[in-house]
Amino acid sequence: MLEWLKTILGESYTEEIDKKVSAEIGKGFVAKSDFNAKNEELKAVQGQLAEAGKTIEGFQQMDIEGIKKASEEWKTKYEEAEKAHAEKLDEMELESKVEAALRNAKAKNFKAAKALLDIEALKASKNRDADIHAAVEAAAAENQFLFGDSADGARVDTGREHGAGGNPDYSKMSDEEYYAATLKKKE
Repeated sequence: MLEWLKTILGESYTEEIDKKVSAEIGKGFVAKSDFNAKNEELKAVQGQLAEAGKTIEGFQQMDIEGIKKASEEWKTKYEEAEKAHAEKLDEMELESKVEAALRNAKAKNFKAAKALLDIEALKASKNRDADIHAAVEAAAAENQFLFGDSADGARVDTGREHGAGGNPDYSKMSDEEYYAATLKKKE
């Protein structure tokens, strides 16, 4: 019921007039609660639209080609680092296998015995274990003085310092070696 219509029309007011006015108002006007709900919805959408506009401006200011170029550079750096890492691991594995083979062949001096091996050929080998074993056996057969048991009291030199602290094992040195090592250490 439209109370405000009663106050305007006074005694001329009838229920029929109220119904006709209500029907006509419903055609051309929206209820205040509906209007307020739509108005709030419109404000929210306008806020989202403004935020989307700012985001689009940010994208327009970006240097897409620069980003693509930087992406490609990082991809290349990653691939190079990955390749270098794989090569380093391969090198360490080869070194370890060569040292194990030399140890098994009882090399008296690892550095000298290793110098007899064609390391580049072993790097390229498809069957490394067998090729390393064959190369060490061939080197041992040709250079028997570098391989075998050290029964004559000669010191076995692995090319590495002995002991956890990096000190040589003085107990296995001759007097001359001990004297030379202590002089070297003082320098």
